[in-house]
This record gives sequence, C-alpha cells and structure tokens, in this order.
Amino acid sequence: MQKFIITTSGELIFGDVEYHKDLIPWGENTCFGGGFWKVNHSRGCIELYGRSFDFGAADMDDVRRINWNGIGGKPVPLFYYPNYPDLDDATPVFAK
Repeated sequence: MQKFIITTSGELIFGDVEYHKDLIPWGENTCFGGGFWKVNHSRGCIELYGRSFDFGAADMDDVRRINWNGIGGKPVPLFYYPNYPDLDDATPVFAK
C-alpha cells in the first residue's frame, strides 16, 4: 500500500509498504504521523491523505525534508487533504 510518514527529524518518506512502521528508519521507533498517498496524473501531483493507525495524522508543519526516493526520485507538487475525501481544503506541502 502507498503510505508515508514524517520522521522525528522531519523527513517525509514515501513507500509501498504494508505497515507505516516499515518506513521508520533503523534506530527510531516513532514518527510525527503518517497517512496514504496517490498519484493524481491529471494534476501532475501527489495527494497525501488519511492517517496512520499507529502514529496518527501527519503534521505537515514538521516537514523539514522530502525524500523522493520512494516515489521515483523526481520532485512533484504535493498536496495534503486533512479531511479527505473533501477535496476543497488542499494544502500545499513544502519542506521548511
């Protein structure tokens, strides 16, 4: 499943894993939340939504770096939908 987390150092990591915990770097045991992602081909972006059952909803204010390796290595626009499937409240995601 396409999932993402925000590590305790602020890195947004994408992956195709069964559990969000499978994305946590070795030596860490928690994160600043996570959720799911999907490619929106018509808009040319990645949409982030939902929440991790174990770690809760992602806090996009904690994003310091974006690791693009889990989605092909090429940066694309990111949008977070905190109330998915309500698409009216899209928030752009940037590394701070």
